[in-house]
Amino acid sequence: MSKAVSTLTLQKYKKDGRKIVALTAYDYSMAKILDRAGVDLILVGDSLAMVALGHRTTHAVTMEEMLHHTRAVTRGVSTAMVVADLPFMSYQVDVTQAIMNAGRFVKEAQAHAVKLEGATRLNLEIIERLVGMGIPVMGHLGYTPQAIHGLGGARVQGRSADEAIKLLDDARALEMAGCFSVVLEMVPTAVAKMVTEKLNIPTVGIGAGNACDGQILVTDDLLGKFTDFLPRFVRRYADLSTVCQEAVASYAADVKSGDFPNASESFLLPKDEEAALNKQLQLDKSVPAGSTEIC
Repeated sequence: MSKAVSTLTLQKYKKDGRKIVALTAYDYSMAKILDRAGVDLILVGDSLAMVALGHRTTHAVTMEEMLHHTRAVTRGVSTAMVVADLPFMSYQVDVTQAIMNAGRFVKEAQAHAVKLEGATRLNLEIIERLVGMGIPVMGHLGYTPQAIHGLGGARVQGRSADEAIKLLDDARALEMAGCFSVVLEMVPTAVAKMVTEKLNIPTVGIGAGNACDGQILVTDDLLGKFTDFLPRFVRRYADLSTVCQEAVASYAADVKSGDFPNASESFLLPKDEEAALNKQLQLDKSVPAGSTEIC
């Protein structure tokens, strides 16, 4: 059995130049598959709002929904590190709110760490407090989905020299506050490379080129299960949407034709019991309906 992945493991991977493999999961069965496949870090992302719940943005997912899915994921994992996204408006009010909600992920859902977006002054204070309490925190810079309206849409970030320096400054601030890793989403490769080289903590990219210390994708995108849209940075390794649709259509055809279930997929009554049943049915037929036996 492989040794469980921790923050120290990820730090060692950066030092050794070994890329970190990260993916998302929202349920027990997928978490188990990812864990057995050797994924280092599993993120219970607030992307489940769109992928699993059908919302248009990540904003709609609640703390209770995130906790529900995180519990399912942690039950299926024995080796990978499980990180849970703090959903929109679960940490933006004040430090106390953030501590209470982050604590619930660790205590109630058994997550190993939490992730939050941005490097605001409040976020930096939250990170320091959480890390001081023993709750590891992963940062997230570049395109931050919870700020989609403020950013004017899903747009690449850090495309100017000034923006790139600001992103680097934010990354350093997250590191100083105590983050064990930072996700870099939708930033130019050169910018992600610069940040990765300047930080002592590992970077995990998504749409940030191949210079980061690791990569993460939404598993449902990678497998072709979620098809509402396909980000430019996603590589599809399977087409589960088509495979599943064809499988269900075949099942429906077999049900309609009576081919499913067949004898091998059904339970048989022992022959002696079947004979006894038929005999009882014959006796029942011999008694006219509504008649009573006179003693």
